[in-house]
Amino acid sequence: MEYSYLTDPGKVRDHNEDSVTVIKNSSGEILLAVADGMGGHRGGEIASSIAISHIGKRFAEISSLGNKEDAINWIKDVVSEANVQIYKYTNENPESAGMGTTLVLAVLTNQFLLFGNIGDSSGYVFKNERIHKITTDHTLVNLLVKSGELTEEEAKDHPRKNVLMRALGATTKVEMDIFDVERDVDGIMLCSDGLTNMLSVEQIEKVINDETLDIEEKVVKLIRKCNARGGTDNISVAYLEKESGE
Repeated sequence: MEYSYLTDPGKVRDHNEDSVTVIKNSSGEILLAVADGMGGHRGGEIASSIAISHIGKRFAEISSLGNKEDAINWIKDVVSEANVQIYKYTNENPESAGMGTTLVLAVLTNQFLLFGNIGDSSGYVFKNERIHKITTDHTLVNLLVKSGELTEEEAKDHPRKNVLMRALGATTKVEMDIFDVERDVDGIMLCSDGLTNMLSVEQIEKVINDETLDIEEKVVKLIRKCNARGGTDNISVAYLEKESGE
């Protein structure tokens, strides 16, 4: 399998509050993770960096995630640890009050594929040249859509579409949604909303399905397309392609 990841500040923001990584451990298991930070005084930048650095370091230290139940428990534990670190930083640095971060991750082993998310960064799988969203956004607008108070169309341009109902570092305890997904997929993509707010599903699929591009070029092209459309936010992508038979 091949993977690539990249983050870009976009065309409007003066700094990048996203963090992204892909790591393979000694057993060949793979972790992909994207975090989109928020908060003044570069607080978002710090929050996303703490989350990705801690989770990536812990993953690199273990030889294997074990079975699926062990992996789910590991994800919950390291996310909780990262949450405590961000919360502690805020308490020790009052100027960073209100900082936090979204988090979406995926772990792929020979036995299973798991996704987890907090906030509105998204996790997708590719199969048969189509993209399928796995994660569910923890936003006020998504809550209103689920309750029937807003339609999907109304939600797209709602003035409060970025209001999060859940974020890492906002409280002492955090709940991450975990998704158990069939391994029989062609690819995995994680991204911050800087990508999905700029590009449609069809536009993303067109890039991913372009056989003239290698995997790094696909990630670069996705980000360039966002910037060509205004690049109103930081943009992060982590993308993995499985080879046939894997």
